[in-house]
Amino acid sequence: MLISFKRAAGLACAGLMGWVLSACSPVRIINGLTPTASFDKTSDIAYGADPRQTLDIYRPKQPAPGAPVVIFFYGGSWNSGSRSDYLFVGEALASRGITTVIADYRLYPQVRYPQFLQDSAQATGWTYQHIADYGGNPQRLFLMGHSAGAYNAAMLALDPQWLRAVGMSPASLRGWMGLAGPYDFLPIKDEAVRPVFFYPDSPPESQPVRHVSRAAPPTLLMAAKTDTLVNPTRNTGGLATALRGAGVPVQELYFSRTSHVTLVAALSRPLRWLAPVLDNIGEFVSDH
Repeated sequence: MLISFKRAAGLACAGLMGWVLSACSPVRIINGLTPTASFDKTSDIAYGADPRQTLDIYRPKQPAPGAPVVIFFYGGSWNSGSRSDYLFVGEALASRGITTVIADYRLYPQVRYPQFLQDSAQATGWTYQHIADYGGNPQRLFLMGHSAGAYNAAMLALDPQWLRAVGMSPASLRGWMGLAGPYDFLPIKDEAVRPVFFYPDSPPESQPVRHVSRAAPPTLLMAAKTDTLVNPTRNTGGLATALRGAGVPVQELYFSRTSHVTLVAALSRPLRWLAPVLDNIGEFVSDH
Protein backbone atom coordinates (compact mmCIF):
# COMPACT_ATOMS: atom_id res chain seq x y z
CA MET A 1 0.00 0.00 0.00
CA LEU A 2 2.68 2.50 0.98
CA ILE A 3 6.37 2.84 0.21
CA SER A 4 9.01 5.29 1.32
CA PHE A 5 9.78 8.43 -0.62
CA LYS A 6 13.42 7.36 -1.00
CA ARG A 7 12.63 3.90 -2.36
CA ALA A 8 9.88 4.91 -4.75
CA ALA A 9 11.60 8.01 -6.02
CA GLY A 10 14.60 5.85 -6.85
CA LEU A 11 12.53 3.93 -9.36
CA ALA A 12 11.81 7.03 -11.38
CA CYS A 13 14.54 9.55 -10.63
CA ALA A 14 16.21 9.37 -14.03
CA GLY A 15 12.94 9.77 -15.89
CA LEU A 16 11.67 12.70 -13.85
CA MET A 17 14.45 15.10 -14.80
CA GLY A 18 16.12 13.31 -17.66
CA TRP A 19 19.04 12.43 -15.44
CA VAL A 20 21.06 9.36 -16.41
CA LEU A 21 23.27 8.58 -13.46
CA SER A 22 25.35 5.57 -12.63
CA ALA A 23 24.44 5.91 -8.96
CA CYS A 24 21.01 7.43 -8.71
CA SER A 25 20.11 8.92 -5.30
CA PRO A 26 17.01 11.06 -5.85
CA VAL A 27 16.79 12.38 -2.29
CA ARG A 28 20.44 13.44 -2.41
CA ILE A 29 19.91 15.06 -5.79
CA ILE A 30 16.79 16.95 -4.75
CA ASN A 31 18.27 18.08 -1.45
CA GLY A 32 21.55 18.93 -3.21
CA LEU A 33 19.64 21.24 -5.54
CA THR A 34 17.78 22.85 -2.63
CA PRO A 35 19.13 26.28 -1.68
CA THR A 36 19.68 27.09 1.97
CA ALA A 37 19.41 30.88 1.85
CA SER A 38 15.72 30.88 2.79
CA PHE A 39 16.02 29.26 6.22
CA ASP A 40 17.96 28.79 9.43
CA LYS A 41 17.94 25.22 10.68
CA THR A 42 18.08 23.94 14.24
CA SER A 43 18.73 20.19 14.24
CA ASP A 44 18.44 17.22 16.57
CA ILE A 45 16.02 18.61 19.13
CA ALA A 46 14.77 15.88 21.47
CA TYR A 47 11.05 15.87 22.22
CA GLY A 48 11.27 12.53 24.06
CA ALA A 49 13.78 10.08 25.50
CA ASP A 50 14.07 7.70 22.52
CA PRO A 51 16.65 8.51 19.78
CA ARG A 52 13.80 8.49 17.23
CA GLN A 53 11.91 11.14 19.20
CA THR A 54 13.81 13.99 17.59
CA LEU A 55 12.90 16.91 15.34
CA ASP A 56 14.42 19.66 13.20
CA ILE A 57 13.16 23.24 12.88
CA TYR A 58 13.41 25.32 9.71
CA ARG A 59 12.95 29.05 10.37
CA PRO A 60 12.43 31.60 7.60
CA LYS A 61 15.46 33.86 7.24
CA GLN A 62 13.25 36.92 7.51
CA PRO A 63 10.18 35.72 9.40
CA ALA A 64 7.17 37.91 9.88
CA PRO A 65 6.21 38.42 13.53
CA GLY A 66 4.25 35.42 14.76
CA ALA A 67 5.04 33.22 11.76
CA PRO A 68 2.65 30.31 11.14
CA VAL A 69 3.96 26.86 12.04
CA VAL A 70 3.63 23.57 10.13
CA ILE A 71 4.60 20.23 11.66
CA PHE A 72 5.39 17.75 8.88
CA PHE A 73 5.23 13.95 9.23
CA TYR A 74 6.80 11.89 6.43
CA GLY A 75 5.60 8.59 5.03
CA GLY A 76 7.22 5.18 4.63
CA SER A 77 4.65 2.56 5.71
CA TRP A 78 5.41 3.26 9.38
CA ASN A 79 8.55 1.13 8.95
CA SER A 80 11.01 3.49 7.27
CA GLY A 81 11.87 7.16 6.87
CA SER A 82 14.09 9.89 8.23
CA ARG A 83 13.61 13.61 8.72
CA SER A 84 16.97 14.20 7.01
CA ASP A 85 15.40 13.17 3.68
CA TYR A 86 12.98 16.10 3.80
CA LEU A 87 15.21 19.14 3.81
CA PHE A 88 13.46 20.17 0.59
CA VAL A 89 10.12 20.28 2.47
CA GLY A 90 11.59 22.49 5.20
CA GLU A 91 13.07 24.83 2.61
CA ALA A 92 9.87 25.01 0.58
CA LEU A 93 7.69 25.99 3.51
CA ALA A 94 10.27 28.31 5.06
CA SER A 95 10.54 30.11 1.71
CA ARG A 96 6.85 30.99 2.15
CA GLY A 97 7.41 32.41 5.64
CA ILE A 98 6.33 29.26 7.51
CA THR A 99 8.27 27.97 10.49
CA THR A 100 8.53 24.26 9.80
CA VAL A 101 9.04 21.32 12.15
CA ILE A 102 10.01 17.94 10.69
CA ALA A 103 9.78 15.16 13.24
CA ASP A 104 11.03 11.61 13.35
CA TYR A 105 8.87 9.05 15.15
CA ARG A 106 9.37 5.45 16.20
CA LEU A 107 8.80 2.84 13.50
CA TYR A 108 7.94 -0.84 13.17
CA PRO A 109 9.32 -3.23 14.40
CA GLN A 110 10.32 -1.07 17.37
CA VAL A 111 6.67 -0.09 17.84
CA ARG A 112 3.25 -0.77 16.35
CA TYR A 113 -0.01 1.15 16.26
CA PRO A 114 -0.66 3.38 18.14
CA GLN A 115 2.81 4.27 19.51
CA PHE A 116 3.79 6.29 16.44
CA LEU A 117 0.66 8.38 16.99
CA GLN A 118 1.74 8.97 20.57
CA ASP A 119 5.12 10.14 19.26
CA SER A 120 3.45 12.43 16.73
CA ALA A 121 1.30 13.93 19.47
CA GLN A 122 4.34 14.34 21.72
CA ALA A 123 6.19 16.19 18.94
CA THR A 124 3.14 18.40 18.46
CA GLY A 125 2.92 19.12 22.17
CA TRP A 126 6.61 20.03 22.30
CA THR A 127 6.16 22.36 19.36
CA TYR A 128 3.11 24.03 20.89
CA GLN A 129 5.03 24.73 24.08
CA HIS A 130 8.40 25.77 22.62
CA ILE A 131 8.02 27.06 19.06
CA ALA A 132 7.69 30.70 20.19
CA ASP A 133 11.36 30.45 21.17
CA TYR A 134 12.10 29.89 17.47
CA GLY A 135 9.95 32.70 16.10
CA GLY A 136 6.81 30.66 15.42
CA ASN A 137 3.31 31.36 16.66
CA PRO A 138 1.75 28.39 18.52
CA GLN A 139 -1.67 29.94 17.91
CA ARG A 140 -1.12 29.46 14.16
CA LEU A 141 -0.26 25.77 14.22
CA PHE A 142 -0.93 23.33 11.37
CA LEU A 143 -0.24 19.63 10.88
CA MET A 144 0.81 18.19 7.54
CA GLY A 145 1.88 14.79 6.31
CA HIS A 146 2.53 12.68 3.25
CA SER A 147 1.34 9.07 2.86
CA ALA A 148 1.71 7.32 6.25
CA GLY A 149 2.61 10.73 7.69
CA ALA A 150 -0.69 12.10 6.41
CA TYR A 151 -2.37 9.30 8.37
CA ASN A 152 -0.55 10.46 11.52
CA ALA A 153 -1.65 14.05 10.93
CA ALA A 154 -5.23 12.94 10.25
CA MET A 155 -5.49 10.91 13.42
CA LEU A 156 -4.19 13.78 15.55
CA ALA A 157 -6.59 16.22 13.89
CA LEU A 158 -9.66 13.95 14.03
CA ASP A 159 -9.36 11.74 17.12
CA PRO A 160 -9.00 14.02 20.17
CA GLN A 161 -7.47 11.39 22.46
CA TRP A 162 -3.98 11.82 20.98
CA LEU A 163 -3.62 15.57 21.49
CA ARG A 164 -5.52 15.39 24.78
CA ALA A 165 -2.63 13.32 26.13
CA VAL A 166 -0.29 16.30 25.64
CA GLY A 167 -2.68 18.95 26.94
CA MET A 168 -4.06 19.97 23.55
CA SER A 169 -7.08 19.29 21.35
CA PRO A 170 -7.91 19.49 17.64
CA ALA A 171 -9.17 23.00 18.40
CA SER A 172 -5.53 23.92 19.11
CA LEU A 173 -4.89 23.54 15.37
CA ARG A 174 -5.70 26.11 12.69
CA GLY A 175 -5.90 23.30 10.17
CA TRP A 176 -4.25 20.20 8.75
CA MET A 177 -3.05 19.06 5.33
CA GLY A 178 -2.91 15.53 3.98
CA LEU A 179 -0.95 14.52 0.86
CA ALA A 180 -1.83 11.09 -0.57
CA GLY A 181 -2.89 9.81 2.83
CA PRO A 182 -4.45 6.44 3.71
CA TYR A 183 -7.55 7.25 5.74
CA ASP A 184 -9.72 4.16 5.16
CA PHE A 185 -7.62 1.08 4.37
CA LEU A 186 -9.08 -1.95 6.11
CA PRO A 187 -8.67 -4.80 5.37
CA ILE A 188 -4.95 -4.22 4.88
CA LYS A 189 -3.57 -5.60 1.63
CA ASP A 190 0.06 -4.52 1.94
CA GLU A 191 1.97 -7.33 3.66
CA ALA A 192 4.60 -4.88 4.97
CA VAL A 193 1.90 -2.85 6.73
CA ARG A 194 -0.15 -5.73 8.12
CA PRO A 195 1.92 -6.38 11.26
CA VAL A 196 1.98 -2.65 12.09
CA PHE A 197 -1.80 -2.81 12.64
CA PHE A 198 -2.06 -6.37 14.07
CA TYR A 199 -3.59 -7.92 10.93
CA PRO A 200 -5.99 -9.72 10.77
CA ASP A 201 -7.19 -8.14 14.02
CA SER A 202 -6.62 -4.56 12.91
CA PRO A 203 -8.67 -2.31 15.18
CA PRO A 204 -11.45 -0.44 13.33
CA GLU A 205 -10.73 2.65 15.43
CA SER A 206 -7.34 2.90 13.73
CA GLN A 207 -9.06 4.41 10.66
CA PRO A 208 -9.20 8.23 10.44
CA VAL A 209 -12.50 8.19 8.55
CA ARG A 210 -14.18 6.75 11.66
CA HIS A 211 -13.32 9.84 13.73
CA VAL A 212 -14.86 12.56 11.59
CA SER A 213 -16.92 15.14 13.49
CA ARG A 214 -17.77 18.78 13.12
CA ALA A 215 -15.05 19.50 15.71
CA ALA A 216 -12.36 18.70 13.12
CA PRO A 217 -10.17 21.64 12.05
CA PRO A 218 -10.21 23.01 8.48
CA THR A 219 -8.69 20.52 6.06
CA LEU A 220 -6.71 20.51 2.82
CA LEU A 221 -6.51 17.13 1.07
CA MET A 222 -4.36 16.52 -2.00
CA ALA A 223 -3.75 13.40 -4.07
CA ALA A 224 -2.49 12.20 -7.43
CA LYS A 225 -5.31 11.21 -9.75
CA THR A 226 -3.46 8.05 -10.80
CA ASP A 227 -2.07 7.05 -7.40
CA THR A 228 -1.71 3.26 -7.56
CA LEU A 229 -0.48 2.87 -3.97
CA VAL A 230 -3.19 4.66 -1.98
CA ASN A 231 -6.54 4.76 -3.76
CA PRO A 232 -7.41 8.47 -4.02
CA THR A 233 -11.14 7.90 -4.49
CA ARG A 234 -11.58 5.80 -1.38
CA ASN A 235 -9.13 7.65 0.84
CA THR A 236 -8.90 11.32 -0.13
CA GLY A 237 -12.34 11.43 -1.70
CA GLY A 238 -14.01 9.40 1.01
CA LEU A 239 -12.55 11.46 3.84
CA ALA A 240 -13.38 14.73 2.09
CA THR A 241 -16.98 13.62 1.66
CA ALA A 242 -17.27 12.62 5.32
CA LEU A 243 -15.74 15.89 6.52
CA ARG A 244 -17.97 17.94 4.26
CA GLY A 245 -21.01 16.03 5.52
CA ALA A 246 -20.04 16.94 9.08
CA GLY A 247 -19.83 20.62 8.19
CA VAL A 248 -16.03 20.85 8.26
CA PRO A 249 -14.39 23.26 5.77
CA VAL A 250 -12.44 21.02 3.40
CA GLN A 251 -10.57 21.64 0.16
CA GLU A 252 -9.99 18.61 -2.07
CA LEU A 253 -7.42 18.73 -4.89
CA TYR A 254 -6.21 16.12 -7.40
CA PHE A 255 -3.24 16.45 -9.75
CA SER A 256 -2.75 14.67 -13.05
CA ARG A 257 1.04 14.96 -13.48
CA THR A 258 2.04 13.52 -10.11
CA SER A 259 2.28 10.05 -8.62
CA HIS A 260 2.02 8.96 -4.99
CA VAL A 261 5.67 9.92 -4.45
CA THR A 262 6.09 12.91 -6.74
CA LEU A 263 3.15 14.63 -5.07
CA VAL A 264 5.42 15.49 -2.13
CA ALA A 265 8.48 15.80 -4.37
CA ALA A 266 6.62 18.61 -6.16
CA LEU A 267 7.43 20.76 -3.13
CA SER A 268 11.08 20.73 -4.19
CA ARG A 269 12.37 23.51 -6.42
CA PRO A 270 13.37 21.17 -9.31
CA LEU A 271 9.93 19.54 -9.46
CA ARG A 272 7.48 22.34 -8.72
CA TRP A 273 6.40 22.30 -12.34
CA LEU A 274 4.58 19.03 -11.66
CA ALA A 275 1.81 20.59 -9.56
CA PRO A 276 1.12 23.76 -7.52
CA VAL A 277 1.34 21.86 -4.22
CA LEU A 278 3.37 24.58 -2.48
CA ASP A 279 1.08 27.35 -3.73
CA ASN A 280 -1.98 25.51 -2.42
CA ILE A 281 -0.36 24.92 0.96
CA GLY A 282 0.69 28.56 1.21
CA GLU A 283 -2.81 29.75 0.38
CA PHE A 284 -4.40 27.36 2.88
CA VAL A 285 -2.10 28.49 5.69
CA SER A 286 -2.63 32.14 4.81
CA ASP A 287 -6.42 31.76 4.69
CA HIS A 288 -6.55 30.14 8.13
